[in-house]
Amino acid sequence: MKKLASWLKEQKITEVEAVISDFTGIARGKIMPSNKFIAEKGIRLPESVLIQGVTGDYVDDEIYDDLISAAEIDMILKPDESAVHMVPWALEPTALVIHDCYDKQDNLISMAPRTVLKKVLALYEAKGWTPVVAPELEFYLTKRTANPDHPLQPPIGRSGRPESGRQSYSIDAANEYDPLFEDVYDWCEEQGLDVDTLIHEEGAAQMEINFRHGDALSLADQVFVFKRTVREAALKHDINATFMAKPISHEPGSSMHLHQSFLDKDGNNIFSNKDGSPTNMLYHYIGGLQKYVCESMPLFAPNVNSYRRFLSNTSAPVNLAWGIDNRTVSLRVPESSGKNFRVENRLAGADANPYLAFAGSLLCGYLGMINEIEPSEAIAGNAYEDSKDQRLPLNLEEALALMEQSEILKETLGSLFVRSYVK
Repeated sequence: MKKLASWLKEQKITEVEAVISDFTGIARGKIMPSNKFIAEKGIRLPESVLIQGVTGDYVDDEIYDDLISAAEIDMILKPDESAVHMVPWALEPTALVIHDCYDKQDNLISMAPRTVLKKVLALYEAKGWTPVVAPELEFYLTKRTANPDHPLQPPIGRSGRPESGRQSYSIDAANEYDPLFEDVYDWCEEQGLDVDTLIHEEGAAQMEINFRHGDALSLADQVFVFKRTVREAALKHDINATFMAKPISHEPGSSMHLHQSFLDKDGNNIFSNKDGSPTNMLYHYIGGLQKYVCESMPLFAPNVNSYRRFLSNTSAPVNLAWGIDNRTVSLRVPESSGKNFRVENRLAGADANPYLAFAGSLLCGYLGMINEIEPSEAIAGNAYEDSKDQRLPLNLEEALALMEQSEILKETLGSLFVRSYVK
């Protein structure tokens, strides 16, 4: 805490946002003067904050009492000094500090999404493997509207016109919103968010930002902060940004593709042999994803709306297939040199909580490597047509039923987390 206190004083920070992520990926916490933050011996929040729904509602009372202490006790929040970011849009010098949640016995709260990811990363650490991830996050820019029942529409760009039609990879279409993205990139740099490429995606005013590959926990933190950054930049320019998985019925959905590879203790990619050929680990990782991803599906697709994205021939996966450089499958192995072999999980929607989506994908693949699970045959053609027997859960109800019955998820992520998340 001394290091953090010193940094806050050096940066002349007057206000601190002490935050955690709830199940839905919403930032919850407290805003306070920096001197009070430094003086605090542990910020407290009620444990029930973690199990709020996206609307702020809680589960039924009968179930609630089974998940949370009847006394509604407080959690103790401890700042992670490696997860501190400026808040560039604030009127006063402000810092956002991401916290971990502890109980009074100094144990991490098992339900907290950041704890869930840490638990999975500990499995890799025990094997001497270091996950390297690179998320790709899609979102829509939309016209402001006061009525949430009205269909969303593209905003007015620099040309004075809204977009119409598909504009995949169009530079001119992306340039329509240059002032907004200048703010996004400037703010990301100020916050230490390691963003890379901007792409105009298929939908009208649909964009994608790619992050550089790196540490899984840090990148989950960065995606968590980035979503808020984009929304704030959009508001500054009098438009909205949405990370819903399927915000517009006739447009493509928005995903959060996750590239994953792993380094051994010597810094070598465990998916690559010395001769540049793929190792069995690569195939077993894919096998684990294929075997366990259905019962983990609520971590990748957490809302009713999430399942509207999974439609054939809409650039969204609808199967458990894998292939090399094939965008019709769920699990893609991009064509690359041997040392860069990686798996791209294309299942998660942009609406997923990054901590839980990362944890789910890394866990499924880990179980595949540990248990040497063989994948199906790779698909070279159109997986929408060639893998109809490998279907995903069709709706949230089916996905939750599979998760609730999953003994392996209860064993690895904890029974309390699984029960609480499902409820």
